[in-house]
Amino acid sequence: MNRIRSFLAGFSIPCVLLGLLFFAASLTPSLIPRGPVVQGVLGGVVIALGYLLGKTVGLIWRAADFPQLRGRPALVVNLLFATAVVALAVWTVTNSLEWQNDLRVKMDMEPAEAKHLTTILVVAALTFSGAFAVGALTAALFRWIRSRFYRFMPERRANVLGVITVALILFFVTRDGLLDHIVTGLDESYEAAQQLFDVAPPLPVNPNQSGSAASLIDWGAMGQPGRDFVMDGPNANAISAFTGKPAMDPIRVYVGRANGETPEERAALALAELKRLRAFEREVLIVTSPTGTGWMDPGSHDPVEYMHNGNIATVSAQYSYLQSPLALILETRTGLDQATALLEAVHQHWKTLPADNRPRLYAHGLSLGAWSSMYVTNLFRLVDDPIDGAFWAGPPFPSRFWQSIQNARRPGSPWVLPTIEDGSFVRYASHFADATHAEANWGSLRIVFLQYSSDPIVFYDPFSLWRAPPWMNDPPAEDVSKHLVFIPVVTQFQLALDMALSFGAPPGHGHAYFAHDYVSPWVEVTAPRGWTDADTKRLQEHCNVGFQLGCDNR
Repeated sequence: MNRIRSFLAGFSIPCVLLGLLFFAASLTPSLIPRGPVVQGVLGGVVIALGYLLGKTVGLIWRAADFPQLRGRPALVVNLLFATAVVALAVWTVTNSLEWQNDLRVKMDMEPAEAKHLTTILVVAALTFSGAFAVGALTAALFRWIRSRFYRFMPERRANVLGVITVALILFFVTRDGLLDHIVTGLDESYEAAQQLFDVAPPLPVNPNQSGSAASLIDWGAMGQPGRDFVMDGPNANAISAFTGKPAMDPIRVYVGRANGETPEERAALALAELKRLRAFEREVLIVTSPTGTGWMDPGSHDPVEYMHNGNIATVSAQYSYLQSPLALILETRTGLDQATALLEAVHQHWKTLPADNRPRLYAHGLSLGAWSSMYVTNLFRLVDDPIDGAFWAGPPFPSRFWQSIQNARRPGSPWVLPTIEDGSFVRYASHFADATHAEANWGSLRIVFLQYSSDPIVFYDPFSLWRAPPWMNDPPAEDVSKHLVFIPVVTQFQLALDMALSFGAPPGHGHAYFAHDYVSPWVEVTAPRGWTDADTKRLQEHCNVGFQLGCDNR
């Protein structure tokens, strides 16, 4: 019994009430619908944060020797606060199901059931209990260490050294745990995604495919994402069956990370393979930066090959084996260096060719690939014999290039779908807009961003800890809840959780970009010859029939 009392020593009802206030706020909707377990975990975490915040403020208040309410006034204030918090919590719990289902309907998802509320409350309680137990054990550890210091030093010095000692212990314990998880994740990503060398499947028999016996690129070192990209796209027969015209086999060149020691070596190999396949004789050449694992979205690349009747070449080079979040943290520089080396090599060679006898050159990327592609598409690519355009999907919020364009929006235009001057240089597309409408016709250089209004990878804001992101100041977009409101601290955690959930959102929402929405932006950027609005609709329907996240329907 004494141990239990010691464990619960200092338990604060007002701090729990503050945590409950945070919990009520966490039930409000954000960009991505949350299942009951996820919502319960989020709720438990913010209760713990509210509790910790209350304890911290109380500690500072007492240390500063500020006056404190005691006796009957304290009881009255606590009762009023408790009544208000409990009433608010009951109201939010009651309405949370409606809020979540309103968002689910917008994303064509099945509505949540009433029993989800029970799951949320149970999981939140368990999560907070676990967090409280960790905090109580940490406090007990501090008291034990401090008591040992008391034996040979003054009280104030023992307090300071006790805090430092506990902080160091926690640092080393959590550091080792995080490293273990990173290494495990790296190993799993490597094994699952690459299948290098001895475990590689048989190489292509077509000498005009990268990785074949005639290719300069070693098939075994290419990696599974590259092999999928090279082998799975539409061929001339599939394209001709759709267009009703004679077609060409599209050229796809992919250099795996293991194909070269440095970004420059991989870029040089990619350029040599493009020359071998006579890619510079095609009508269109696209330089694409892949995602973290090296994945190339078929929903993006298949449609543009159809609309150009196969008279197109695409090249990419892998820079990482990791999932995009890990690659962003651990290999940011590697991705930027690889994108720079590849576009530099291709662009420099392209500029040596006669302007009337070379392909139109475009930059492209999805998600982390968009970030690295935007990084290298700088002033030197946009002047002095510039590229012909760029198309970026799901641009991550840290991109300075994207931020500079966003901040140039016309006043009054929405943050999620801004208008940039007269639309002759930059346009935006989403699940509800296709980049076809603008005051002016396209100029010689065309840039299109495809970004879903519910994509937290694009619209996360690090400053949402204390202020509303710019898009929250606009009327809600079509797939954003009208009940979404900014709440300091809570909104930050909601959006951070949204980023983790966004990859599993229904196609056309969150960070799940799919073929249908790539078609119109590619038409606007690359201007295929003889293409009509009817062709766009027919290709979109073809992609929908093929499969939602791709367009290869051989």
